Amino acid sequence: MSSGDDIRAERLKKIGLLSDAGMPAYPARTARDTVISDFQDTFDVHESSGEVCTLAGRIMSRRGQGGIAFCDVNDGTGRVQIVLQQSEMDAALFSLFGEAVDIGDFVEVTGVAFITQRGARSFKVKEWRMLAKSLSPIPSEWYGVKDEETILRERYLDILMNQDVREMFIRRAKFWNAIRSFLIERDFLEVETPVLESTPGGADARPFITHHNALDIDVYLRISAGELWQKKLLVAGYPKVFEIGRIFRNEGQSREHLQDYTQLETYEAYSDMEKGKEFVRDLFRHVAQQVYGRTEFTIHGHTVDLAAEWQTVNFCELIREKYAVDPLTCAEMDVVAIAQRAGVLGESDANKQRAVDNLWKSIRKTISGPAFLVGVPAYLEPLAKRSAENPDVVERLQVIIAGSEVGKGYSELNDPQDQEARFQEQQTLRDEGDDEAQRLDTEYVRALEYGMPPAFGFGVSERLFAFLENRPIHTTQLFPLLRPRE
Repeated sequence: MSSGDDIRAERLKKIGLLSDAGMPAYPARTARDTVISDFQDTFDVHESSGEVCTLAGRIMSRRGQGGIAFCDVNDGTGRVQIVLQQSEMDAALFSLFGEAVDIGDFVEVTGVAFITQRGARSFKVKEWRMLAKSLSPIPSEWYGVKDEETILRERYLDILMNQDVREMFIRRAKFWNAIRSFLIERDFLEVETPVLESTPGGADARPFITHHNALDIDVYLRISAGELWQKKLLVAGYPKVFEIGRIFRNEGQSREHLQDYTQLETYEAYSDMEKGKEFVRDLFRHVAQQVYGRTEFTIHGHTVDLAAEWQTVNFCELIREKYAVDPLTCAEMDVVAIAQRAGVLGESDANKQRAVDNLWKSIRKTISGPAFLVGVPAYLEPLAKRSAENPDVVERLQVIIAGSEVGKGYSELNDPQDQEARFQEQQTLRDEGDDEAQRLDTEYVRALEYGMPPAFGFGVSERLFAFLENRPIHTTQLFPLLRPRE
């Protein structure tokens, strides 16, 4: 039997001790009337009045001997030292505590505030009850655990024992709340769109496929947060809409990429890319100030100040300067050869679109930002409106921070004929083997034929939060997907 099994067996015996004493190990209710943070905030009032109150929480540490015991108790709002003295409570109850209670147990304690001889603000226990007996011990050596998979697999212990991780997830909640409040204050309507789709759209990505038994059709987990659905809502007459939702992409995993993650997508009628720049800058700065109280961050070795002026860089110009090839006029054979010589393109994805995009990504790594990338060829963005000055490029912006894309928006394409033609081009790429190219979505084209106003759409994912935290993205999710234990 392992040491873990021995500990579990010993703790099961302690449940028997509790039962013999008439104390349930897992009662349904607690008489708690005060949370620990409130008790600490009003300690002087409690101490001077001698008012009896009831606290509850998990025992995080335990010490003492003989007729006195000290424990630290945490209820998620705060931490307090509790003191049990045999001389000041029922002797049998004191003994039961010593025999049956372990670190990790949840207990309820009734008593008063008092200050120890060493001046520590504490809680003197008059009575106690077990609320939940732990069968596995909290690992005191958790801070020494270096194996990332172990930490992520038992993330609940990581959060419990690591205050920095605990606070990170509080910031994550504030991050999405800051985005939501920013949009609601500007009269955007929050919507929910389907997660299961018969035609996945709104992004260049490989979807997850499943089968819908009731309809007897294959369906896809969405690869965007309702982009095409939200633009249908602009057709329906809503001027401003947004969704914060989960999306799924059956692709690779890296420091910046996950297969399922949270994304914001927002659409505003009668706006465009140029107006959208101000909107995006304001959003990013608002989030940074609301969550972190600052705008300057160190991310992947880059120093980024969101309050600084955002430069605008041009996609085609940068590629021409770096690789002496024009993405707008180059022949596929030439640009594929250049990308392969640069070591950014394999044999399996050797087409013009992938070659040009990968050349750009090699340049992107050198840009700290914040910056807006513009001037993207139309063949790389089938959902954006063409530029009036040059129809070979689209009115699309990407936010570049620390060498990566952290958000994308564009003047939305609302010409149904142009949209159908570009969908057809994407479908041709799919038919030729590019399984990340977009599909022909005739239902979306049909919606555009009823008329959609000019609009600006923008999307940003939880990658932004991971960047602001300067952590790999999977470590900023509460429970990232892992292979099952063997």
